[in-house]
Amino acid sequence: MEYRKITAVIRREAVGKIIKNLKEVGVRGMTVTNVEGFGEHAALYPENRLAPSAKIEIFAYKSMVKEISDVIMAIAYTGSSGDGIIAVSPVEDLNRIQARVPPTHN
Repeated sequence: MEYRKITAVIRREAVGKIIKNLKEVGVRGMTVTNVEGFGEHAALYPENRLAPSAKIEIFAYKSMVKEISDVIMAIAYTGSSGDGIIAVSPVEDLNRIQARVPPTHN
């Protein structure tokens, strides 16, 4: 089974609705962290100001990536700068510590 890591950096106010909708499409786990940063529109902010955002990280089967990305995109989109990003990365190994399951070799 091939896994991917989906990382989304979005506006904090979208998190609750995104979590609810991701659970509805079968996402069984995720990590959500409050973060600060800036993107390509940093010139819109005063010097040294970091914009508050949320980072969602999900490990999912490759076959679920489009559906997960579509959910995040549909809810996070406002049409304004600062809507965020979604990045998808390959996962070489995934180990479940509690179950002591050996790595999955993708």
